[in-house]
Amino acid sequence: MSTDTKIPTVLMENTSKWYDQVIGLNDVSLAIDGGVTGILGPNGAGKSTLFKLLVGRLKPSQGSVRLFGIDPWKDTSPYRRIGYVSESERLYDWMTAQDFVSTLARLHGMTRDEANERTEHVLGFVGLHDVRHKEIGKYSKGMRQRVKIAHALVHDPDLIILDEPLHGCDPIARTSIMNVIRELGSQGKTVLVSSHILEEIERITEQIVILHNGRLLALGNLHAIRGLLDKHPHRIMLTTDEPRKLASAFIGEKPIYGVRFPDEGKLEIQTNNLSEAHSVLPRVIVESKIAVSSIDNPDDNLESLLGYLVGGDT
Repeated sequence: MSTDTKIPTVLMENTSKWYDQVIGLNDVSLAIDGGVTGILGPNGAGKSTLFKLLVGRLKPSQGSVRLFGIDPWKDTSPYRRIGYVSESERLYDWMTAQDFVSTLARLHGMTRDEANERTEHVLGFVGLHDVRHKEIGKYSKGMRQRVKIAHALVHDPDLIILDEPLHGCDPIARTSIMNVIRELGSQGKTVLVSSHILEEIERITEQIVILHNGRLLALGNLHAIRGLLDKHPHRIMLTTDEPRKLASAFIGEKPIYGVRFPDEGKLEIQTNNLSEAHSVLPRVIVESKIAVSSIDNPDDNLESLLGYLVGGDT
């Protein structure tokens, strides 16, 4: 019988990092291997500290970090298998994308021809092939982010770390970058992508890590974690010209325990089971024959999720 155990790409055991009296990361243990994992948390949660520990910019104050089963502070070889996009905006605006990315490829030991071929491949992958000879300083924010991703992919890394790659991008650029991230995950790469916006991560992956004040708050499937929250009250906000008439149609439906009228043209439905409430919502609206222009879930965001998790973590 085989005793082989799969070694995770990333393994952190009781890892902490503090700066004098400030704790950046507090006793975090996790194992990640393959596919896309979203690292969620508000600003100051510890996301960037976690990434800097993984890429060797910081050394743990306590605990351990293993990459591909290796301690990178004893053997630096794992760093050659990492592609990293930092949150900071540091690019050589006078260089073209082709020159910028191929220069890094040369630093990884490729010949000039290999570097140019690989650069054209990764710039095509992120959708910048047609503008590869344009100066980076003339790029939009979304294009600059995609150059940084191409730069991180040029040496074909196994672990790709993206720190807030969607920050400041317009909707079209965000969709393009999300598609790139999903494709990397489907190729079997291990991709870590951070955000403080729940909706962004949800469009990329269901596998998440939630950090709060440097601590690991939750790890696992986003929908499973949300499922634990059904015991908490939720609100569904509907916009309609006839809120009171529509409210009467919802009264008596099993998952709904109350209604409220917070503003003119608004109906707030209160429920302890968000998924079940959404399952009856279309039927009730259709049967009522009342027009509804929008449906919103004000509790369905990272701040609310953190509030529930922190409240249940005391």
